[in-house]
Amino acid sequence: MMSRDEINGSPSTRSSVDRINWALVVPMANEEKDFTPYIRELIKELDEIHSGKVYLVVDTVSTDRTLDLCEKLAQQDPRFVTVWAPETKHLAQAYQRGYLEAFKRGHEYILEMDAGLSHDPRALPFFLEKLSEGIPCVWGSRFVTGGSMKESPAKRRLLSKGGTVLANFLLGTRLHDMTSGYQGFHRNIVERFMNYPLKSRAHFYQTELRYLLRKYPSVEVPIHYKAPSPRVSEKSIVNSLQTLFYYFWRRITFRAVTL
Repeated sequence: MMSRDEINGSPSTRSSVDRINWALVVPMANEEKDFTPYIRELIKELDEIHSGKVYLVVDTVSTDRTLDLCEKLAQQDPRFVTVWAPETKHLAQAYQRGYLEAFKRGHEYILEMDAGLSHDPRALPFFLEKLSEGIPCVWGSRFVTGGSMKESPAKRRLLSKGGTVLANFLLGTRLHDMTSGYQGFHRNIVERFMNYPLKSRAHFYQTELRYLLRKYPSVEVPIHYKAPSPRVSEKSIVNSLQTLFYYFWRRITFRAVTL
C-alpha cells in the first residue's frame, strides 16, 4: 500500500474535500471475519476527511453475523447506516439498492467500494478531489501509473486485465481498467443508473456501468487492489460474457445503449 501522505495527497487536496456532502455504498456479504479491520481503516479515513456517510448494504446472502455487526456499528456511529435489503437477488441489485438509499438522502457525491480491504479506504480523497473539480464519473484503476493488484493471484490478474482488453475491443471503450469496482459519481449520474435494468448479476456490473456512462466526462485515479482468492464462479463468468456480447451486438447493429 501507499503511505498515507502519498495516497491522501497534499494539504490542499485534503482541504478541498473537507466537509463535502458525500456518501459511500458498500455491499456486505458474509464479512464477519474481516469486518473489524475494514471498519477500523474506514473510520480512520472518515476522521481525516471530516465528512461522509457510509451505507452498508446487507441481504440474505449473508449467513453469518454481518447484519448484527452492521446494526451495532450504526447504533454506535451515526456516520454508518445499515441498509437491510432482503429483496435483492444479486450483487448488482445490492449496489443499486445502496445508491438509491444514498440518493434519497440528498448526497452530492456517491461512491462505491468493496468491503474486506480489497479496496483501500485511503484512496477516497482522490475520488472526492476529482468529483469536487466537476468531473461527474471517477473510475478507480489498477492499471494506470500508481495503481496495482498486489497480493492477487495470477488468475485474478489475468481475468481483470483480459476482461479490460476484451471489453475495450468489443465495446469501443478506452479505459485502462474496465473491471474495477471502486468508483464515484455526481448525484445526477446516479439518478440515471440507480433504477436501470442492468444485465449483469455480479461483478461485471462495473464494466456494464462504465460502458453505459462512456459519454460523460470521466477520469481514472490509481488504486491498489488486493484479491485474496482466485475464485470467480462459473455462473458469474457466463453472465459476464452474455452481458458483454449483448452490448457488443447492440453496438454493431447501430443500436448502442447509453444512459
